[in-house]
Amino acid sequence: MIEEVKTQAKVGVGLNALWKALAKELRFVVPEVLPNIVKDVELIEGDGGLGTVLLFNFFSGDVSVAAYQKEEIVELDESLHRIALQVQKGGHLSKGFSFYKTTFQLNAIAEQETLVDVIVSSETETDQESTMPSKTIEATLEFLKCLETYIMNGAS
Repeated sequence: MIEEVKTQAKVGVGLNALWKALAKELRFVVPEVLPNIVKDVELIEGDGGLGTVLLFNFFSGDVSVAAYQKEEIVELDESLHRIALQVQKGGHLSKGFSFYKTTFQLNAIAEQETLVDVIVSSETETDQESTMPSKTIEATLEFLKCLETYIMNGAS
């Protein structure tokens, strides 16, 4: 059974700047925003749009769950500002999950403020519960804070 963990975060940057960084420049932005965790992000397949496959390479010996994680953009809606990435190989799938997806929904609150809804959907290979989705939510909130700082400092 697929379980979902949800949260929201207010980010002090405009919708368009956040969408550009999160959806259009993700593979370039992530190593800049998380330089101690993500070594690089390789484009394996696609053009950055729906169906694109990205390989996230992590530094060894850090808090990451594996040396790499291959993710596919399984949802991308420009008009709704919604993007979802599903793990295809490595990462969480190496830790007892058969399905793992993170969805971001962006909504403008003000000119320089965006509300981000985050949903982590997961299914374990066994019936045991896992704290990994909650940890992913915490890490995602930290990522959004770092992304906010990155954009506010003039990048992207």
